[in-house]
Amino acid sequence: MPAIQALRPVLLALALSLASAATAGPPTGAPVPPPAPAAAAPLPAGLEDLDAYVEAVRDTFQVPGIAVAVVSDGQVVLERGWGKRSIGGAPVDADTLFAIASNTKAFTAASLYLLAEDGKLGLDDRVVDHLPWFRMADPVVTRELRIRDLLAHRSGLTLGAGDLLYWPTTDYTTREVVERLGQVPLKGGFRDRYAYDNILFAVAQLVIEQASGQSYADFLQQRFFRPLGMASTRYNSDALRHGDPAATGYALADGKTLEAAPQLTWHNASGAGGLYSSVHDMAAWMRIQLDGGAYRGADGAMHRLFTEKSQQAMWQMVTPMQIPAPSVPELAPARPNFLGYAQGWMVSDYRGERLVWHTGGWPGMVSRVTLVPGKRLGVVVLTNAELGGAFNAITLRVLDAYLGAPKTDWNAAYGAALAKSKAKADDSWTRHVAARTGRRAPSRPLDAYAGTWRDPWYGDVIVARDGDRLRLRFSRTRSLVGTLEHWQNDAFIVRWDERWLNADAFLTFTLDADGAPIEARMEAISPNTDFSFDFQDLVLTPVK
Repeated sequence: MPAIQALRPVLLALALSLASAATAGPPTGAPVPPPAPAAAAPLPAGLEDLDAYVEAVRDTFQVPGIAVAVVSDGQVVLERGWGKRSIGGAPVDADTLFAIASNTKAFTAASLYLLAEDGKLGLDDRVVDHLPWFRMADPVVTRELRIRDLLAHRSGLTLGAGDLLYWPTTDYTTREVVERLGQVPLKGGFRDRYAYDNILFAVAQLVIEQASGQSYADFLQQRFFRPLGMASTRYNSDALRHGDPAATGYALADGKTLEAAPQLTWHNASGAGGLYSSVHDMAAWMRIQLDGGAYRGADGAMHRLFTEKSQQAMWQMVTPMQIPAPSVPELAPARPNFLGYAQGWMVSDYRGERLVWHTGGWPGMVSRVTLVPGKRLGVVVLTNAELGGAFNAITLRVLDAYLGAPKTDWNAAYGAALAKSKAKADDSWTRHVAARTGRRAPSRPLDAYAGTWRDPWYGDVIVARDGDRLRLRFSRTRSLVGTLEHWQNDAFIVRWDERWLNADAFLTFTLDADGAPIEARMEAISPNTDFSFDFQDLVLTPVK
């Protein structure tokens, strides 16, 4: 879930040098930022009511806890928290750990650029030159896909294609996820248009490991976290330690009641979204980005992690994106004039300034990192709920204050967008009900639908008789277990046991001329279901 989510569709749509360089001084002639000022500047006018504003955002979007950091002119001018890590738990502060999900992608991009600077790969190398076993569904794409393509969402995969291989969490290994990618259909043109994917960042992770000779976890620790002092950042929830101040994520189960989501791991797609971090650590990440790859080490001297040329390349638009119309009039001032994906970052504009930014979505947590290079300004917002309107409302309030723009009630604007999104989902369900004119009992006995159903890329989905009902289980995904509720004809609704998923789906069987089920297809019921539940890409056939 990554990065830009689909509830989130309205709210998130506007929704990673050498080893010696970590300890050596900057190369001769490399630009080095001036020494940091002794004290951070005060917050600008327009943020004097920030406490009340954040609390109002928490109320609108039912967010238990929010953490924010702001970097300006090389200094951290704000890093703090509001609310609770968990309902009834300890307060959120600058060190509270949240899943940053797709904000991990910038680290993955930066890792590849570091290896390019090391001379261990080239961004225009073919992926198969580094992973000879790698395959896409199209042999031409397999042969021509370059490392640069892994970072830019233009491979021909459609939105979220293949995400069920890891989402919400599966027992496949990273290698198995990438091997199965070869069976995921390419429904778009190669380098033709933007379509957000996650799986290719898992491929990028394997390229990093092959080229560096290290695990990705060790590479990140050596090349990023240790030099930048990001001591609290963790590689997946598996690495959380006893006593770590980690937040609990929450979802509105059935869109109504806050329910804690389990602490999941993206152990098999870590390059796409595996990291946990705090606003304190993410402030260090924003500072090095805004300073062109240079940073002040623990010794007080300036060092260089990656070159300014690499940093600028990561921010260069590769794949243009369609600019969405604002969902409600109140959001019109936020509509950009340009929008596209660079490499691990999105790029757009706001009030005349270029933005470099990304969002992250994880079951129960969403976040946003935003850089304004022209102002040496960075804002990170981490939350432990699932509605992106919260991080957008806070981000834009901070940007307005620093850009001298009129104070706008973005909380109300994104609240209106949320209300419209909910109404859209209600209308969609009403249309389904109105179209329900078929027979109200299955055409075949329940046992006829039971058995093992196999998709070429996901694997097995099990339908089993349980008394007078059918139960469905995704064989590699512990969370995807539910009851089949008959809808009409040979169509059922999967009601997942874990209601925080918010991903109930239609399951429709196709019969042959003799009345035997020969295929099953799935489709999420609500338009607000996260796009990483790519049920629509499954083609299930019975295993004889």
